[in-house]
Amino acid sequence: MGERAIDLNHAEVRLAELVRQAARGEDVILTEGGMPVARIVPISQAQGPREFGSVKGLIHMADDFDAPIEDFAEYT
Repeated sequence: MGERAIDLNHAEVRLAELVRQAARGEDVILTEGGMPVARIVPISQAQGPREFGSVKGLIHMADDFDAPIEDFAEYT
């Protein structure tokens, strides 16, 4: 897929077309004064809804995670 850069003034009247192009996977870069200022990207449908417990075993919490931090003793 290609990359398309378009000035904001032109993008205003062609927004629906640009959104469809982005949804097809094309890079749509919005520019102002020749400088890129934004990108139109599709919402990823690859991810399904989050499932409770899906990261179980991937995250470790230290036994002393809630112990006071020595460097912050003066603030407590």
